[in-house]
Amino acid sequence: MRLTVLGCAGSFPGPEAACSAYLIEADGFRLLVDFGSGSLTALQRYAGLHAVDAILLTHLHCDHILDAVTYVVVRRYAPDGPYPPLPVYAPAGAPDRLASAYSQEETGVDDVYTFYGLQPGSFPIGPFTVTVDRVNHPVETYGVRLEHNGRSLAYSSDTAPCEALLRLAQGADLFLCEASYLDGVDNPPDLHLTGREAGEIATKSEVGRLVLTHLVSAWGSEALTHEAAASAFAGPVEIARPGARYDI
Repeated sequence: MRLTVLGCAGSFPGPEAACSAYLIEADGFRLLVDFGSGSLTALQRYAGLHAVDAILLTHLHCDHILDAVTYVVVRRYAPDGPYPPLPVYAPAGAPDRLASAYSQEETGVDDVYTFYGLQPGSFPIGPFTVTVDRVNHPVETYGVRLEHNGRSLAYSSDTAPCEALLRLAQGADLFLCEASYLDGVDNPPDLHLTGREAGEIATKSEVGRLVLTHLVSAWGSEALTHEAAASAFAGPVEIARPGARYDI
């Protein structure tokens, strides 16, 4: 598998990064996990405008879905289009959410996307075995585990600490984990992780590598987040960057 980070900013685009969007490739198949604000630019820069075979949206907060709305234009109105509907795996409510964000006057985006509702469990997407489970966030949100040819990638999505995340990350070769908040401040409960918490989960789950994502640049600190995670996890730790690629 190859992971390409398209966007990694938390909650809103940062000065140098779009919001969450991660392209995972294997056997010529390209799965886009989340499609956050600004990431359509990065998709064109690091992969290609049509370099998507399926989309998985972990939850319906704007910073994880909004460029799936913009992408309607790409597939519906391209001079060589329209393109056939693209599979989208997402929580309940995704069709109405994307359609209403696109237009109040037009009805539906079913000509662009074929929707499949997420539920806890395992299923195939292209060459991947995908496992999702509900994690600890205010809306219906799924952490993700992808497996292919004996290798595994786990992605936290947005979550506070929870048992489901420990299960999804167990033994993963690469753990892409959010670290939105700094320790020692008054963080809202049941919302996000700190760098220390991400490191603790990585240690308990015995992952191979920890990549921290969803940092909120406006009120966080990459240095402090990295330091906190590394204090709790002895393996490799790094901060996700747009365009970074990982072979798993």
